[in-house]
Formats: sequence, structure tokens, C-alpha cells
Amino acid sequence: MSHGFFIALSYILTALVVAGLILRAVVDHRMQVRALAELDARGVGRRSRRG
Repeated sequence: MSHGFFIALSYILTALVVAGLILRAVVDHRMQVRALAELDARGVGRRSRRG
């Protein structure tokens, strides 16, 4: 077997890991936005807005 197979496999695995990390970041961002909206709806203010 040539080394090309292992090189291609490593690129594919790396691309899958990077895609998974990006997907995780997008899902986490959506969860955080939803949580902040829920807190705002309940009237919980942000400390950074006080002053």
C-alpha cells in the first residue's frame, strides 16, 4: 500500500475533527444566546449594563 492512502486518511480525519469543533462552537453559541434571551425575559440584568 502506498503512503498516499495514509496521508489522505490523515487529511480526512483532520477535516472531520475541525468540522466537529466548528459544529460544537456553533451549537454552543446558539445555546448561550438562548440562555441569555431566557435570562433577559425573566428580568435578570447584565452587570455590565449597570452604572
